[in-house]
Amino acid sequence: MLTELAIRDFAIVDHLELELGGGMTAITGETGAGKSILLGALGLCLGERADAGSVRHGCERADLSARFDIQALPDARAWLAGRELAEDDCLLRRVVTRGGRSKAWINGQPATVADLKALGGHLIEIHGQHAHQALLGEDTHLRLLDDFAGHATAVNELGATFATWRETRRRLKRLAEDGDELRARRQLLRYQVEELETLALADDELSSLEAEQEELAHAEERLREAQFAASCCDGEEGGALPLLHQAVNHLSALPGSERGSLHEALTMLNDACIQVEEAGRELNHFASGVELDPERLAWVEERLGEVHRIARKHHVSPEELTDLHQRLAAELAELEGGGDDLEALATEVEAMEARWREQAEAVNATRRAAAARFGNAVQDQLAFLAMGKARFEVEISERETPAPDGFDRVRFLISANPGQPARPLAKVASGGELSRVSLAIQVVAAQHSTIPSLVFDEVDVGVSGATAEIVGQLLRRLGGNGQVMTVTHLPQVAAQAHQHLHIAKQAEDDTTQTHMALLDEAGRVGELARMLGGMTLTDQTLAHAREMLDASQHARH
Repeated sequence: MLTELAIRDFAIVDHLELELGGGMTAITGETGAGKSILLGALGLCLGERADAGSVRHGCERADLSARFDIQALPDARAWLAGRELAEDDCLLRRVVTRGGRSKAWINGQPATVADLKALGGHLIEIHGQHAHQALLGEDTHLRLLDDFAGHATAVNELGATFATWRETRRRLKRLAEDGDELRARRQLLRYQVEELETLALADDELSSLEAEQEELAHAEERLREAQFAASCCDGEEGGALPLLHQAVNHLSALPGSERGSLHEALTMLNDACIQVEEAGRELNHFASGVELDPERLAWVEERLGEVHRIARKHHVSPEELTDLHQRLAAELAELEGGGDDLEALATEVEAMEARWREQAEAVNATRRAAAARFGNAVQDQLAFLAMGKARFEVEISERETPAPDGFDRVRFLISANPGQPARPLAKVASGGELSRVSLAIQVVAAQHSTIPSLVFDEVDVGVSGATAEIVGQLLRRLGGNGQVMTVTHLPQVAAQAHQHLHIAKQAEDDTTQTHMALLDEAGRVGELARMLGGMTLTDQTLAHAREMLDASQHARH
């Protein structure tokens, strides 16, 4: 149930906060006062398309929020729980900027507009003032009958079976029309996958082969240069180490007094001997570890050549071969897994069609049973709306082509006068009759809705007098089991409400604002009098309004 609605800087509303309760709430006001603003704000909270023009003039954004009591709404609680959102409360918020962008939140967590719309479908139903126009469409007839029948699970399963049947037929058609092409593609894939499997390129093998090829290809050069450097260190002829030893020996042969002045030079030459000797040993050790393996080098280069050849063949880099192998293998598995046995696939198509027809016949049976009950219920409401001589029928015929929701074509027919054949609603000439038929259908549909909050936007258009009072009684009866909000211009309807919300437009300081308030009893009498007699209130209209309100209150007990 909608408990709070907050509006800020929306249309001509500066700031407004409403607290709403159960039962029937009448929403009234002069034409153009802004009754549509209330429903527009609620619609945005429920995921309707945002319009930058709805932001109040001079403001940067409109901020709207709606709070719902969902204790008695298990579907809404399950929806929130499935998204790990708090399920003890339900607060929908929408912000629309002047640039037309919008943001949404559910219980304080960012959400998409699609989320608002999906959750809103579990919270409230809005029956628009043009609902009778929507009722002219046969798709609407089928949906309303299915809602009344309460077989959503069976219809959903029927749709899933139809989707599988359609996909299987598509595969069969594709195989029948493109069989040669598919077989050629599969043969090519087999060859390519087999070639890549034979290559068997392991992870990181390419980089390892390239590193090894680099090592083997330059082994002889490294050996030659290391041996030459070692001979430069300790070679018998011209090596650095023999020459250094000669220098040390010559300096060491000098007399002690002269040798003392060359002490540092002699020390450095001795250190150099040690360093050169150590370098020579390291170079000889390195050279002894270099292995020349021309056969291994030839194998590595041949392996790399094969890898690059296959990569060029497939127009990819060598590094992409592994991913290519996986993609081609997956495509081959899909083609082979899908099967190309036309006979087997044709059998599967027949089986899926038989299953769909079996489910469709079961849905047809429940629809036909529900159609009789639905027709009788609408007939009862029409009698209540002073159309007791009208005859309402739900016609079910078979479509020419199968559909996800079965083979049924559903049409609502009406005969407004005795002796006339029942005709489609679109053929009903009188706008007033169409409005009453529409209201009767909506009332029946609402009575079987699992959503306790209903909004009726001027669905009473085209009726007046005693019929208008009956419309009010119908709406009040619906409100007795939940929450009904109705926008109305009829005092007979407004008088039946449990609470009365008045909307007025006022000009203040060159600006126009809309104000909304729940009326007390005196306020209700005044508003009913205005609706009865215009802006000038007379004792007679006030008395009539008081009598109307008292009569409706007396009828409630």
